[in-house]
Amino acid sequence: MNFDLTEEQDMMRGSYARLLDAKCTPERLRAAEKTGIDAEIWAELADLGAFMLRVPEDRDGLGLGTFDAAILMEEVGRTLPSGPIAETILAARLVALLGGDEHAETLADIVGGTSIASLAFADTGQKPKQFVAGGEHAKLVIGKSGTDVLLYQVGQDAFTAEPNLASNGLVEIDLTTCTVFTLASNTEAGQLFDATLEEWKLLTASALAGLGRQAVKMAAEYASERKQFGQFIGQFQAISHPLADNLCDVDGGKLLTWKALRAAADGNAQAAAFCSLALWWNARAAGSAVSQALQTFGGYGLTTEYDIYLYNLRAKAWPLTWGDPAQLLVEAGERFYGGAAPAMPDVGDLPIEFDIGEEAREMIETIDRFMEDNVTAEMRAKFHYSWEGWVPELHKKLAEAGLLFFNPELGGRKIGSYARAAVRRTLEKHGYAHPATSVAEMVGLMIARAGSDELKDEVLSRIISGDIIASLGYSEPAAGSDVFSAQTRATPDGNGWSIEGTKMFTSGANLADYVLMLTRTNSDVAKHKGLTMFIVPLKTEGVTVQPVHTFQDERTNITFYDNVKIPDSYRLGEIDGGTKTMSLALELEHGGSFANAIRANLEAAEELCALIDAPDGGKLIDDPQVRARLARVHASIAISELFEFRASWASVEKKQNLAFGPMAKMFSSERFMDDARDLMDLTAPLSLSKRDGAAQLVNQSYRHAHGTRIYGGTSQVHRSMIAERALGMPRSRA
Repeated sequence: MNFDLTEEQDMMRGSYARLLDAKCTPERLRAAEKTGIDAEIWAELADLGAFMLRVPEDRDGLGLGTFDAAILMEEVGRTLPSGPIAETILAARLVALLGGDEHAETLADIVGGTSIASLAFADTGQKPKQFVAGGEHAKLVIGKSGTDVLLYQVGQDAFTAEPNLASNGLVEIDLTTCTVFTLASNTEAGQLFDATLEEWKLLTASALAGLGRQAVKMAAEYASERKQFGQFIGQFQAISHPLADNLCDVDGGKLLTWKALRAAADGNAQAAAFCSLALWWNARAAGSAVSQALQTFGGYGLTTEYDIYLYNLRAKAWPLTWGDPAQLLVEAGERFYGGAAPAMPDVGDLPIEFDIGEEAREMIETIDRFMEDNVTAEMRAKFHYSWEGWVPELHKKLAEAGLLFFNPELGGRKIGSYARAAVRRTLEKHGYAHPATSVAEMVGLMIARAGSDELKDEVLSRIISGDIIASLGYSEPAAGSDVFSAQTRATPDGNGWSIEGTKMFTSGANLADYVLMLTRTNSDVAKHKGLTMFIVPLKTEGVTVQPVHTFQDERTNITFYDNVKIPDSYRLGEIDGGTKTMSLALELEHGGSFANAIRANLEAAEELCALIDAPDGGKLIDDPQVRARLARVHASIAISELFEFRASWASVEKKQNLAFGPMAKMFSSERFMDDARDLMDLTAPLSLSKRDGAAQLVNQSYRHAHGTRIYGGTSQVHRSMIAERALGMPRSRA
């Protein structure tokens, strides 16, 4: 797995970044608005080889891949140089591959920066007059009529210059007035042109990802220095939280584009669908990001004194040259479900890799085999994503097979992070996705690292053997996510302690033998310093477990502790050192996502759409708009999974913590909620039923999704973490 550029690619990116940072000053960007092009920047990009990136080496080009061009385009999005840069890069490749020696001089002019070139997106035979990106300055336009790939020399009488949204030279060209040359006339050439348009989508998606991220960065920096009501406006969650959402969307768009590139390089059948999704998502994400960024600047954002308006206009102008982005989603749906299979570009090599590795694949096979051999129909009927899905006999069998914990401290074998995540995802695939095992592992590690010998003998040994589980006693009725506000008290009592208080959402307490308890032992110090951790037997006198049922078909509990006596040997760590003790199992945080839950919901919805009659005949799955809505969920799954992969990779490679884990959790839970709502709507009224099978799962997913935004830390808490760690904004919490 790899999310890094190569050293050579990073050097190339740095070269383009230095040029564009130096030249794309506010003054020059505004001057280019009047002319639609900055000829000096265009020439310097040519000098750095920008327009020969995709030209093969045997045609005197650099022979690099689409990913390398995408790196440049991300910098273009970040800095906003004018002109049809992506179009010219791709036009040069078409001339190089199809033009031969006859057009060698034309190719030299394009890569040398003396001729600007662009692309006609629609079939020129069917639509001879069409809008062309940068057409006001393009001397050359390449288009396709049938299977003919044509080179048009554009004269001044071919168009009338007119103002446009972004002042970037967009014009409607009458190609019938142009001098035309045939570059090639055969099926293969036509497919190459079609593949070039797919590559344009990927390059434009990359530019939009760079643009969107820069807009969020500018807004975050402004919010971190602008004061209102006596404090930085970035401290207001109304400012920071939307920017955190925008960051997830634009980062997700970049990763989705990388996924499309990786799929194309691997010859994956879904590459074309992800290509359409990438441009649709990035157009949507960039548009939302620039609007929110502009609002962060307030009234100043509306003025031309601040650069944010330039990003706002380009975010709309670049993708809309193709047409309505919503049609990209329809196109993706036809590619996922309708059998549409357009030609895809030869994207070349790229270092980005999402392979989970051989060890992870072996663990998937091991878990699959174990579940097939050991799960009975009765067990499977009990499976549920919550604690209520815990099956004691299966839990014990996993322990006996050495598949319960993968940590030498708990008697298990050591496997890598990717393999651990693969185990979790595979169990989720089988429907055995509940927190009992992960909580037992966390409690076990805390005992192993901070527990007394007595605690290790009496409790840890039974956790390791799979005979017992433990629950968590963190939340309280008045504390919620602020665990440091715990008021349940532990008071010294002889050689032990007396515990008084109430814990809320003690899920699994009705099934577990012990609870990991966070208590207040000192009220005279800062609240995070006066806490102590204990292991409390739930069968002890004075403990009351009262059920609390949720509309998600799960049970949690409120637990009461009335003068509960425990020995000091059941204390974990130092007195008043609870915060430090809590950190002993932090490596278990994996930045997990709800990608599997979203995927299961999608598969259930697909099944229902194939069964439900459409109003106009056929089945729902035959409707292009239905396919588009299903395709949107594919984007949610892909980005959620990639965020999870990135968090794991960053942990393994010891990369800087930029809130990758919180991004994975928050983004996926929010997408799960949105998609679950829409898929339930799509398959109604059947989805209202709790019939066994697909309808029940769609119904359950809608209810389940609500909880994912709350437990494990609310989306609001994670948004604050993202804003602070990834965007450098001031703390929004006391």
